Amino acid sequence: MFVNSLYFITSNELTPESIVSEIKINEDHAIFKGHFPDAPVMPGVVQLQIVKEILEAHLERKLVMKAMRTCKFLEVLNPRKNANIRVGIKYTQSESLDVIATGEDNGKVFFKMQASYL
Repeated sequence: MFVNSLYFITSNELTPESIVSEIKINEDHAIFKGHFPDAPVMPGVVQLQIVKEILEAHLERKLVMKAMRTCKFLEVLNPRKNANIRVGIKYTQSESLDVIATGEDNGKVFFKMQASYL
C-alpha cells in the first residue's frame, strides 16, 4: 500500500525471529498535504501499516490483525525532521503471529506496539 511511495526500505537486518528495517520517508507524499499542510505528521495508523507491510514482505504472506495488546505513540513523527526511521520488529509464531515493534530515530521513539496477526 505505502512501500515505494510513502516510504522506501533502505536496509534490512533479518534473523529467524526479528526484522530491523531502515526506512526513508518521502516527505513529498500526498498524505502529508492533508495531514497537515506546512506541518506534516505521519498518522499513527500509517505507522502501524508500515509494520504490517514489512512483516508481510518478509514472511511472503498477507496478514490480518487479530488483536492489538498495546500501542503507544510517544513522539510526533515529522518527516521533515525525521525522514530516516528504524523499524524494529520481533515476532513469534504460534496459533497467531505475535509481534512487538518500535519505530525510532537517534534514540527518539515514535511508537511501540504489541499485536497479534493471523
